[in-house]
Amino acid sequence: MVYDYQIRVTPQQAYCEQTIAEFIAKEKGLDARTLKGVRVLRKSIDARQRVIYINLSVRVYVNEMPPEDMYSPIEYHDVSEKKTVVVVGAGPAGLFASLRLIEQGLRPVVVERGKDVHERKKDIALISRTHKVDAESNYCFGEGGAGAYSDGKLYTRSKKRGNIGKILTVFCQHGASQSILSDVHPHIGTDRLPKVIENIRHTILRSGGEVHFNTKMTSLQIVGDMVTGIKAVNTITGKETEYSGPVILATGHSARDVYRYLHGSSIEIQQKGIAVGVRLEHPSELIDRIQYHNKNGRGRYLPAAEYSFVTQVGGRGVYSFCMCPGGFVIPATTGPRQIVVNGMSPSNRGTKWSNSGMVVEVRPEDISHFGLSYEKDSPLSMMELQEHLESTCWQQGNMRQTAPAQRMADFVNNRLSYDLPDSSYSPGLISSPLHFWMPSFVSDRLKEGFKAFGKKSHGFLTNDAVLIAIETRTSSPVRITRDVETLQHVRLKGLFPCGEGAGYAGGIVSAAVDGERCAEMCSAYLS
Repeated sequence: MVYDYQIRVTPQQAYCEQTIAEFIAKEKGLDARTLKGVRVLRKSIDARQRVIYINLSVRVYVNEMPPEDMYSPIEYHDVSEKKTVVVVGAGPAGLFASLRLIEQGLRPVVVERGKDVHERKKDIALISRTHKVDAESNYCFGEGGAGAYSDGKLYTRSKKRGNIGKILTVFCQHGASQSILSDVHPHIGTDRLPKVIENIRHTILRSGGEVHFNTKMTSLQIVGDMVTGIKAVNTITGKETEYSGPVILATGHSARDVYRYLHGSSIEIQQKGIAVGVRLEHPSELIDRIQYHNKNGRGRYLPAAEYSFVTQVGGRGVYSFCMCPGGFVIPATTGPRQIVVNGMSPSNRGTKWSNSGMVVEVRPEDISHFGLSYEKDSPLSMMELQEHLESTCWQQGNMRQTAPAQRMADFVNNRLSYDLPDSSYSPGLISSPLHFWMPSFVSDRLKEGFKAFGKKSHGFLTNDAVLIAIETRTSSPVRITRDVETLQHVRLKGLFPCGEGAGYAGGIVSAAVDGERCAEMCSAYLS
């Protein structure tokens, strides 16, 4: 017999399958000897009161064994002799588009400007040691995209765009923990995600697809109003190659050369709002004490605490973004003369720091407040604003990847920080008056936002926390226009702008969902 229950238990009772089974047996009057297995279908933490509870949806197996897996694996057949689709970019959108193409009986040919996920790790390590950035292999470019080494958070609010459960199933099938199927805020971990990505690549290759690394798209092949393929160059040898077929363009939010190429070729794109701010880093013990209302922190049975804040200041949103409990702040730059920061967490979320982006909404009509002489209606104006802010930050950081930083309360009170707390940011920090050089449109709103968040959570606004500049790449500054129904570019047939880089997603899962949708529309196009 199989029974489903909704239960509310203490963190200790929810700690493992055995303690859950013991609670259910006692609570429901079942013989513990007949319980052959307990599966958690849904798990969330209720930390609103001083006593913390765990809400669980569980499936109990009485006198029968549970299935080995919580999901049905997807079959990927041989497509080596099928029609070809070119996929530009091997981030979440490109990889999931490729898998869905295989399901649709089409052959993906993936071109990725960066390196494979393991070689990429070596270039990322050099950023901290040498302060030099490989423009084609970094935290944003390479197999897995920006998500591969920036946490692996799988939570999304885009519930209506596609089958999120299937996306999580595919991750499990390729090596992710099955816990992501039940957690309210699922998370793979930046230490485990690279292997999952590598397994997805192996599935594409086994099915007859192709994956080409160090291969950078230089232009689209266009005949009339139809895209028939791409031209690409090997970034190591310089050899040029042409790839034929309709194109799924999934280049990520930092491929600025692609945006410039599209604009220069009169291929319609639009400017899009972004968010700008800092990485805010606290000691994880402090966040645990605040969020769990306990001076002893999270204890043995609770995970590192998360938080989410949002408010309105001066008609613009101020909010936390990509919160990384027990994580690191990382240098997410993609080129010389710029500083960009982001955050990530390992699977155990076990470091002594917790961080999140703290950002201010910036709309295209706000650009005049930054004192820049950009062409107001240019599709590239928001991207150029990002570049200006990142370059300014680099100059403040001694023209290295040393990030300018300031203690949180000092920033709010316009004081210079004479020293800085220990930080996870491995290239190093330099004390800098962010309140002075950061544009007032952003800094003034951040100050008011921090005051509001400090009132909601006593102890959050503290000099034990540090602001690390600058966070600019929360989303794409450009939207590549496409038809609502077919997902093709508004003018060019056979071109499917996809994922976060095209302005239609905001994270790993939403990008993966958009990749699947574009693959389905590409299949319909070829039919």
